[in-house]
Amino acid sequence: MDVFSRTFLPAAAEAGITIPTVSRHLPVVRRCVEPDETTVLVGRCLRPEAPLAGEFMLVLTHRRLVVTQETKVLHRLRLHLNANLRHLSNVTWSPAASRSAIDIAATAVDGVRERFRMRLSSPDTVWHMDELLRQVFHAKAAVAA
Repeated sequence: MDVFSRTFLPAAAEAGITIPTVSRHLPVVRRCVEPDETTVLVGRCLRPEAPLAGEFMLVLTHRRLVVTQETKVLHRLRLHLNANLRHLSNVTWSPAASRSAIDIAATAVDGVRERFRMRLSSPDTVWHMDELLRQVFHAKAAVAA
């Protein structure tokens, strides 16, 4: 079993994502990441500006951000975003422990501002996700400096 598989499944379980959902999204995500990448964070999310667009699954590794979309009506999967972290700019996130959510935004290389809202199970999970994002994006900033 490669590094990605060994780290993706526990991260998905930690996020409370069911096996059927993981099984649907995994082939799309697998095409975007290398086998030696470590999964940092997995989560289901929505786009606040497009609530009827369906559900999204966000996968963050130390090198990539991959977001897949599942349409509401036909449950079709498609790749929404596949970006190397070096190609993302103005990455921000705002934890909201009171509503157990975290908003994540980043500008992709094409200039499009992507926004996602992850609803989480508890305020403790919000702070845990905040720490994971801080580790990845603050380490990225330190390496770039």
